[in-house]
Amino acid sequence: MHLKFTRHKPRLVIIAFAVFLSAIFGCGGPSHDIVGKWRMSGDANAMVWEFSKDRSVLIGQMRGRYSFGDRNRVKIETPFATFVYQMELSGDHMILREPNGSKLALTRIKEITK
Repeated sequence: MHLKFTRHKPRLVIIAFAVFLSAIFGCGGPSHDIVGKWRMSGDANAMVWEFSKDRSVLIGQMRGRYSFGDRNRVKIETPFATFVYQMELSGDHMILREPNGSKLALTRIKEITK
């Protein structure tokens, strides 16, 4: 039995390494999807939320930091308050639900490239 394990050990190491890399790179997924400018859906004059790659966020004129938790939660920390939302992200639409059930529906602002 020991001989079989030794023979398959290189494959097991490669598989374990692949799983490890998937876990590392998979954890950063939502942060790339959230990066960009967002606005409350249906209101062209609503405040803009801008999420950056460096985990900073600008909400109107208020600066803060964001981080991801388990179960699709995002935490936004500003100098004035900390908010935790349940995040639903689908393409250019994002819903942030507060623990009390109220929600913010945001739509990605398309950048026009020249």
